[in-house]
Amino acid sequence: MKDLISLVIVLAGLTAAAAAQAPGGLEVLHVRGNIYVLFGAGGNITMSVGPDGVLLVDSGTADKADAVLQAIQGLQRQLDATADRRPLGWGAETRSSVIVERDPLAPPKPIRYIINTHAHADHVGGNEKLSTAGRTFTGGNVAGDIRDAAVGAAVLAHENVENRMRTPPAGTPAPSLRALPTETYYGEGMRLSHYFNGEGIELMYRPDSHTDGDSIVRFRGSEVIAAGDLYSTETYPVIDTARGGNIQGVVDGLNRILDLSFPEFRTEGGTMIVPGHGRISDSADVAYYRDMVTIIRDRVQDMVKKGMTLDQVKAAKPTADYDPRYGSNTGPWTTEMFVEAVYRSLAPAAQSRGRTE
Repeated sequence: MKDLISLVIVLAGLTAAAAAQAPGGLEVLHVRGNIYVLFGAGGNITMSVGPDGVLLVDSGTADKADAVLQAIQGLQRQLDATADRRPLGWGAETRSSVIVERDPLAPPKPIRYIINTHAHADHVGGNEKLSTAGRTFTGGNVAGDIRDAAVGAAVLAHENVENRMRTPPAGTPAPSLRALPTETYYGEGMRLSHYFNGEGIELMYRPDSHTDGDSIVRFRGSEVIAAGDLYSTETYPVIDTARGGNIQGVVDGLNRILDLSFPEFRTEGGTMIVPGHGRISDSADVAYYRDMVTIIRDRVQDMVKKGMTLDQVKAAKPTADYDPRYGSNTGPWTTEMFVEAVYRSLAPAAQSRGRTE
């Protein structure tokens, strides 16, 4: 019993150290199982860290990539110090009888996959640095020159993410080839072709929501969903209408997350949802956010049906009762920008007639 208590204390200390010692002002928090979240690198980065290596959902901003890599390596070292060396019996590498007895001195496995939920720079900026530092599995579906099959992590995304990255806005430099997705999908979703760190991982396309290329990522064994910028606990949803975003797609995407989620007692706990920005949530948090977005959509839709102009809708303040929680008059996404995006989603004909009619 005393040994068990000592082990719990050691593990608690390691978890606290992971959060406190992350470089560059970053913080790492454990969700459950092999799933962790790294905060402070732009968009949240969801990580699966285990015997098969590392899988990242999003890569943060370019300027934080070195700090992200250091944080991952630090977490791996801490986990490796307390690792159970018994084979899992499944997974891409642990299935092999050749490595059933792992070398305790072997270095941690590299980054294998990066999944991009969409094309914004705070979620794909670290692609080049982090993918170059990784090493994908050889064999199977290999894009590009076969001689480079084991060089760099694979980058997965919906095909619209690659299209957006290849044609950046005017004045923005095009990304390097290594920063682009190496594998894309175009249908409703895709699954990793094998278990990774003991569980299935699935990408699901959410069309015309935050952008036209959004994916949510489901970790089926851990019961964790990485939502990307479809969901935030800090702001109203960012709707990038210039890149295909639409308020109805956001509502549909939030409903899809709730469809996939299993609540625990009185909807507390259960499936954990990692937002693009903000704290880890459960389905009750997402349901509240979905209700808020739906109410504002309906208010603006009613105003559009009455023939109100954009300026009139803004003056009516359809978000007033939610502004203390989600509103902002400054920063990259203000309340006024949100209202305008909702209006233009619901009244597309008004876009060609300017800001007022």
